[in-house]
Amino acid sequence: MELSDTLKIAIVDDEVPILQMLENYFSRNEKYEVSSFSNPLEMLASLKNSVYDVVLLDIMMPQLDGIETLREIKKVHEPTRVIMMTAYSSLDKVLSSHKNGAHSYILKPFSSLASVEKKILEVLEQP
Repeated sequence: MELSDTLKIAIVDDEVPILQMLENYFSRNEKYEVSSFSNPLEMLASLKNSVYDVVLLDIMMPQLDGIETLREIKKVHEPTRVIMMTAYSSLDKVLSSHKNGAHSYILKPFSSLASVEKKILEVLEQP
């Protein structure tokens, strides 16, 4: 993917303040087209009409586990880059994420929003 193109980012997190903070940060830059979802089932439904370059996906959500959401994203559009977000650095969850196709993960709370953006750009540069 050409990094000069508009990047379509989906943010999925049941914690609304985190969702809003990420959406506000990325929406300020015209190179990002941002969609945010507090329910992973709504994001999965959106895949019928949208393809995302990157999905920032929380691991722990009540409606549907992040690992299962990851599996469903990969079934629908395998090339989508997925970065898992977690406040719980469980080795099992991280290993399961990678096994199911996640490209990376970020620990919450974030050190900075710029670090999240840097992680997205790094993941997009991966083969």
